[in-house]
Amino acid sequence: MTASHSERDGRFPWVRNRVGYGLVATLLVAALVVVAVRSGFLAIPDGTTETAQSLLERYGLPALFGVFIIEGAMLLYFAPSESLVPAAVLGLADSTTDIAVILAVAVVGATIGQTALFVLAKRGGREAIHERRWLNVGRERLDRFESWFDRWGPIVVPVSNTLLFTRGMATIPAGLAEMNTRTFVVLSALGTLSFELLLAGLTLGVVGLL
Repeated sequence: MTASHSERDGRFPWVRNRVGYGLVATLLVAALVVVAVRSGFLAIPDGTTETAQSLLERYGLPALFGVFIIEGAMLLYFAPSESLVPAAVLGLADSTTDIAVILAVAVVGATIGQTALFVLAKRGGREAIHERRWLNVGRERLDRFESWFDRWGPIVVPVSNTLLFTRGMATIPAGLAEMNTRTFVVLSALGTLSFELLLAGLTLGVVGLL
């Protein structure tokens, strides 16, 4: 017998609450980022948004692709990743096709970077991660996200990629857990796509309002 909507909703209220709150927070913060990019007020850290916009203006989509590979590998320190797609949409897109290409470049680039980090963790283990000083991932932070992965499983990969402040943090735990590589690639790409769609949609909405 099929369960009613009310029975299913009562069975999993924590899913709706936690993911719902996370998405609302992501939308609100992302909207502030988009407004800041659009208005030119984003300067934390100082000059990072201008750096991203300058790269896009000079080199276009190849720069976006390269930067997202670096972002996916958790090596992006000179520009906030949340500003990249809004800046690209504002500076490079003249049509729906342009926006689709920008999103594709961002998703493929970030997925390549995350997959490289995933493979490093899967093959090298925890010590290989800690030996790489260029990875800005502390032991306590890694332990926290590893416990999340152990508790919730592969679903953490797309969910974390969809939310601000946790993007990419499930990559190393997924590798340490020896998750199937193809499954990781698909889930990573889906999470990044959902996040970038939110940013692109917010950007277009803000442009229409300002």
